[in-house]
Amino acid sequence: MLAAWLLALSATMGALFIGEVMGQMPCTLCWYQRIAMFPLVLILGVAAFRGDRGAWRYALPLSTIGLIIAGYHSLQLSGLIPSPIVPCSVSGPSCSGAGMLIMGFPIPYLSAVAFAGISLLLLPFVRKSP
Repeated sequence: MLAAWLLALSATMGALFIGEVMGQMPCTLCWYQRIAMFPLVLILGVAAFRGDRGAWRYALPLSTIGLIIAGYHSLQLSGLIPSPIVPCSVSGPSCSGAGMLIMGFPIPYLSAVAFAGISLLLLPFVRKSP
């Protein structure tokens, strides 16, 4: 639970740094991913502090929804699926520009990895819960 919380906290701090310090406004799909990630910091933090092994019931749905959105966003960004909407436009907020790479990876890819990691870290609690 602690590892999942640290991963959610890192992702949230990264998103806040990009938005507040770097001044980069997120695109629509990045906003949706933030909506799924930000509550995970609170849910997983309280669960880790209290030793609540049943918090996966609240956290896993959020991380799964976030993973679906981040996966969809990543597939659009890579060009593997057509974009009925343009998540990162030239004239609006973009998460795909050269300045929006972290360690050489686009932000949606990192978001997908974070959500997948949180989901995988929560799976052992599903099996152990009554």
